[in-house]
Amino acid sequence: MQQIIGRDAELARVRRAARKTGQVLIVTGDPGMGKTTLLDAAAEPRALRATGSESEANLAFAGLHQLLAPVLHRAPESSRLLAAFGAGERSAEPDVMRLALEVLELLSDTGGLLVVDDAHWLDRASLEVLAFLARRLDAEPLSLLVGAREDQPLPGFDGLPVLSLEPLGDLDANRVLDGLPRPPTGAHRLRVLAEAGGNPLALAEFAAVPQETGPGPLVTTERLEKIFAARAQELPQESGELLLVLAAADTADPVRVPESGWEPAERAGLVRWTGSRYRFRHPLVRSALYHSAPVARRRRAHLVLAAATADEPDRRAWHLAAAASGPDEDVAALLEDTAGRARRRGGYAAAATALERAAELSPDRGQRARRLVLATDAALFTAQAGWLEDLAARIADLTDEPELLAVAALRAGQALSVTTRHAAAFAQLSRTATALARQAPDTALTALAGAAVVAYYSAEPGRREQVLAALRQIPGPQDPVTRAWVLTVADPVGSRAEVLPLLPELGAAESGPGQAIAVATIAWLLDEAPLAERLFEQAFDQWRLRGPLPEGLGCAHGWTLFDTGGWARVRTIAADAVSNGARAELPHVIAGSKTMDGAVLALRGDSVRAGELATDALSMVDPAGSRMVAVRARYVLGMIAAADGDHAAAYAQFRRMFTADGEFEHYHQSAVALPELAAAAARLGTPHDAERVVRAAAELLGGGASARMRALLDHARAMLADDPEPLFAAALADPRTGQWPFERARTLLHQAEWLRRARRITESRAPLAEALETFRRLGARPWAARAEAELRASGGADPGPAAADVLDELSPQQQEIIRLAARGLTNREIGDRLFLSPRTVGSHLYRSFPKLGVSTRGQLRDLLPN
Repeated sequence: MQQIIGRDAELARVRRAARKTGQVLIVTGDPGMGKTTLLDAAAEPRALRATGSESEANLAFAGLHQLLAPVLHRAPESSRLLAAFGAGERSAEPDVMRLALEVLELLSDTGGLLVVDDAHWLDRASLEVLAFLARRLDAEPLSLLVGAREDQPLPGFDGLPVLSLEPLGDLDANRVLDGLPRPPTGAHRLRVLAEAGGNPLALAEFAAVPQETGPGPLVTTERLEKIFAARAQELPQESGELLLVLAAADTADPVRVPESGWEPAERAGLVRWTGSRYRFRHPLVRSALYHSAPVARRRRAHLVLAAATADEPDRRAWHLAAAASGPDEDVAALLEDTAGRARRRGGYAAAATALERAAELSPDRGQRARRLVLATDAALFTAQAGWLEDLAARIADLTDEPELLAVAALRAGQALSVTTRHAAAFAQLSRTATALARQAPDTALTALAGAAVVAYYSAEPGRREQVLAALRQIPGPQDPVTRAWVLTVADPVGSRAEVLPLLPELGAAESGPGQAIAVATIAWLLDEAPLAERLFEQAFDQWRLRGPLPEGLGCAHGWTLFDTGGWARVRTIAADAVSNGARAELPHVIAGSKTMDGAVLALRGDSVRAGELATDALSMVDPAGSRMVAVRARYVLGMIAAADGDHAAAYAQFRRMFTADGEFEHYHQSAVALPELAAAAARLGTPHDAERVVRAAAELLGGGASARMRALLDHARAMLADDPEPLFAAALADPRTGQWPFERARTLLHQAEWLRRARRITESRAPLAEALETFRRLGARPWAARAEAELRASGGADPGPAAADVLDELSPQQQEIIRLAARGLTNREIGDRLFLSPRTVGSHLYRSFPKLGVSTRGQLRDLLPN
């Protein structure tokens, strides 16, 4: 067995992760740091293994196929797995998440260790499945070890345990050199130690190669490739050709192994025999040999491989593309077919890449532009804004065809809309909507829907008015959902009278999950909380998650749950949104999600972490250009100060949610701070400025205000009034205010505090008891403590813990499983809904029942409120 020097602690950790179930460990480091060596040492003989390949990165699910090949015979013939690998008969477009669920079910029956090396070279679709598995292994008889380069973070794996391999220290570096067949000595040894920088592979390689004397820069990892290439050049021509074909091949390509010709390469330490085929000893060897070969030789190698893969059209198409010396319509058409198959399997990144390459090979400019448009359609699902922008710019340079240019302009704007470049995004989308209003009204309306979102994010004065004016210029008939979306996102208050009556019909219409989410978001914006929550649940029952929603619609679901008190689920949604935003490099999405998580933590009393999240969010955006994020972050900071009794700091933060003139800083998000602003002003004894803000809010809301907005406004007025009794009564009169439990409980607390100060102590007890019960149920500890103190002072009886508090002992995922089980769903139905295996669902139920004091599913219906 190979001796591993200087990695005792790392090896122990990798082996612990490999031997336990439910474990995930990502081993990272620069090439040559020993990732593969550690994984090999920890892997058991029966482990399922896969190794990423740079040339397979464009083949959807190639890495997953390599990993599952030994157990694929156990998959049902009708499974999505076989369809994804091109072997099934399913006609429906496979869904990545449900495909991942099938993988989880297959592996949970098998159990054991999964080892994935060089994961940074895996195709995107395989990575998405592996990221799904990695986050759901806690209840499975599986463990996962992943090796990846330090400088290439794996999308979707953020937040998982990481073991980073650092350079070896001087003592261990010398031990490595001493263990070599010919240890270097003297000046040569000192030069090797200095230039290798503690990289084990570099130590071994530089020790084997004579070093030049004299000054020079430190040897970098990239320079190792030159060493490998130089070593290959010394081989006989026959061996060199074999190596080049092997370097050009995908790992699953059928490479014929001649009886002779490999021995010199083995002796040179470039390849090794695995028992079934030859493999390069290190990825850098393959890279060096391939890129150092002349183009003509590389083309010949790919032609050899294209002939060998005649029965595998996707691999053949890519090899022919690599062998192409110039434009080739036949090969471009083959790649377009490959893209279609990849898209049907859910491999959007692979599809877009294939179409992009097909465009490059297209002799005709029109065909080139058309294929780039198709590439933008696929790339849109990857949420990679930079990629979309580049594709759109290239389309505009290629064609004058109005339809293609319109799509390119739309995609460019959509790409910008999820970034922090709000001004550029709005200009692009609004310009597209205006230009296409007559000639392509549907495309114009879609562009305007994106412009409305940007106007909402930025709340730049005048932008939403531009959106509404542009909407009037688009002739009908207009898609009712998109029209309602534009109206509501741009003006939630002013559009309420027109859009609210349409919601039942829009919500009941047969449409795709994207439109269903849009209708749910409209309901949230109009303060129809129960309807919004129900529509979101229905939409996500349909939605097949393929990554972050480019429009950021998923966050509206989180804010709906925040408003209605589903705080544990909010934190899960926020964590997923942060992960998706980081994967797609979208700081605006990350910042908005952090304010969502911070809002929950602030109300629950975790002031330190909430403050960090809000501060992080403000640092990631320009507050003047992204007012949505800014006002939400100010709300978090203000609630922290209010909980701490720092009324001056609270007022300062809440006041920044409004302009100097007292207008809303954000036309929709600022209103939530009205009662808190007024409460802080009243306690400071300086109500006049707050009164100006409340008056301005009343003018803005006018007669179109929702029940929630009227309650917030009456609550704020009560905090500033000499006689607040009728205003408190008005704020609490509408029973629909119970849909926003925290806001109602705060109103009750403020009302009870006033009653006690007015010496109406007995009357204060009922609202205090109701407020306390709500605060406890929500886990709003600072407010519960304040209500408890008031209740003791009034001589009232403590109502005791809320019945629903029993769920607080469970994780957010367990809470969701319990809720679905209480509705009568089976383990498989719950698994389909939450993308878990039935085995995992059963495990969570088994662990949750004792905590809830139940033994059957039927008892859950009595335990949970309807």
